[in-house]
Amino acid sequence: MSEQTWFITGSSRGFGRALTAAALAAGDRVAATARRPEHLKDLVERYGDRILPIELDVTEFAAATAAVETAVDRFGRLDVVVNNAGYANIGPIETSPEDDFRRQFETNFWGVYHVTRAVLPTLKAQGSGTIVQFSSIGGRVGGSPGLGSYQAAKFAVDGLTRVLAVETAPLGIRTLVIEPGGFATDWAGSSMSFHDVPAEYDATVGARIRDMDNPRLTAGDPARAGEILVRLLKRDDIPTHLVLGAGAAAMAQDYSRRQIAEVDAWAEVSRSADFGQAYPAAFPAGATPRP
Repeated sequence: MSEQTWFITGSSRGFGRALTAAALAAGDRVAATARRPEHLKDLVERYGDRILPIELDVTEFAAATAAVETAVDRFGRLDVVVNNAGYANIGPIETSPEDDFRRQFETNFWGVYHVTRAVLPTLKAQGSGTIVQFSSIGGRVGGSPGLGSYQAAKFAVDGLTRVLAVETAPLGIRTLVIEPGGFATDWAGSSMSFHDVPAEYDATVGARIRDMDNPRLTAGDPARAGEILVRLLKRDDIPTHLVLGAGAAAMAQDYSRRQIAEVDAWAEVSRSADFGQAYPAAFPAGATPRP
């Protein structure tokens, strides 16, 4: 497909901005949504009517529906829909304010849900289209102290998308989950807040906060990522998930190996839970009772 029409959320900075710029540079058209669409003024001046800035708060389903309608009215169709908008604050699950935990989830999960629902009628009518969900490597491996809401939402996005993929494949709709590692975006910059960390969580959450200036968190180039995705999404064959970044690839491979090893070690115990299977099964060596 030589020319595609994109609908991208969170397009004024970070991955969204880089992807918007890459799509436009490739000759595509972009409905670029953001809370502050005026931040896209330079791209409008450069690319003219191939970019349509739209104000959008993804936490409102009615707003997402209106934004999709605006984009379709202008461009006639949507080929690639990218759910990129999101942010994270850091703090322990026990002591972080519940309202902040919920607000993060509203954007990081419900925002994805709203936009996905809003675009499905258009993609169904076309019989084609790709929905791209930005997750993170943490949405695959998990376990980053202080990121309880953010990573919970990313796991939820992956679960939602796996079901969506099965439901919509017969309708000509594709899905892709992006799992980046550390990139040079504003994710850990002005959009992130840090909650107070009690002493008992200093070795975990506190250490995570102190590690925020680690160069590995900015090792990835957003411009390269944008170009990779534009090239990828013009292909007929795409993966279900794409890990981005050298560190993320190593983490994903290590996690998968450990998962397989754990399932293999406990397989006899797992099978023993079924009627007709040998019971009881011996626990693996080293699985001793706690004192």
